[in-house]
Amino acid sequence: MDVARDDKPGVHGYMPNAGILEVRDEVAKYLTEINWDELNSFFYNNHVIMTVGAAGGLNCVLKSILDPSDEVLVIAPYFMEYSYYVDNHSGVVRVVEADEDFRPRAESINVAINKKTKALLINSPNNPTGVVYSKEELNTIGDVLSQASLKYKRDIVLISDEPYKKIVFKGKKAPSVFASYPNTIVVTSFSKDLSIPGERLGYVAINPKMVEAEDLSTAVTLSNRILGSVNAPALIQRVVQRLLHDQADLNIYEERSIFLADALIKRGYELKEPEGSFYLFPKSPIPDDLVFTSLLREENILAVPGEGFGRKGYFRLSLCLDKKMIEKSLDGFSRALEKSRHLFSEETQ
Repeated sequence: MDVARDDKPGVHGYMPNAGILEVRDEVAKYLTEINWDELNSFFYNNHVIMTVGAAGGLNCVLKSILDPSDEVLVIAPYFMEYSYYVDNHSGVVRVVEADEDFRPRAESINVAINKKTKALLINSPNNPTGVVYSKEELNTIGDVLSQASLKYKRDIVLISDEPYKKIVFKGKKAPSVFASYPNTIVVTSFSKDLSIPGERLGYVAINPKMVEAEDLSTAVTLSNRILGSVNAPALIQRVVQRLLHDQADLNIYEERSIFLADALIKRGYELKEPEGSFYLFPKSPIPDDLVFTSLLREENILAVPGEGFGRKGYFRLSLCLDKKMIEKSLDGFSRALEKSRHLFSEETQ
């Protein structure tokens, strides 16, 4: 309320294209604090660009680093909009398959890298699988990118999309990527951990140890202007300036995750228990995930086919509904499973 009542002159006026300076100062202090033990380096306001959500931030970064036909590696399953963001800026997506547990495979990343590779885009905690990459996995990815950068004589950028960073379960923490590789850019938003997706606010954070950090900051700031969003919303910037260490009650997601995962497994579904985010990614009981999600839809259950995330034979469920609504859906999951068994049995006869 204090922010809304602020009537100082210029409070709703134009601002620097990278965002309100005082807000960026606070974000830089926050990033220094949470990364100091591993990175041993200061973030300054020129390492931070406030953006219109993580989607806006990713588009600004890709606009800044890509030349036509540059390739961006993504690890499947991946957030379906990545392909469109890369295409927006004349890049090409190259898909790298995660293993059966949805974990990154260093050897697959290494094989996929070539002279056109400009970036690897990762997402942990992951949408749609809920996998949280370990520090060891991030370090291995950093080693692969360092060696490939030397081999191809170009700096390959690691872009880490982290809107679910604080939504982790069983007391875990999602480790920082900054200490694993110097040419790292983190893109995040406040949509999930503060539960304010409609406010569209996030930021780009550039590793202070990146060789071209200042030039990249200038490029991302210009992209923030010319892509049409101009600036992240001023009012909500001033609000989150006071909330950097705060978060909504994220235990709700963990409770729902455990409840629904256990209920589905008891009913015959196969799934990996998620470590974070607010999604489940069960295996479809029939090979065609499009057909199975249509069976769920007949039961008024909305699920997203795994094919859209680059992994056929699975489907994504969101845990954003009230627990009572989730409880009401369980019989529908049972009926859809039974229908699928009959359908698959008929097709194989």
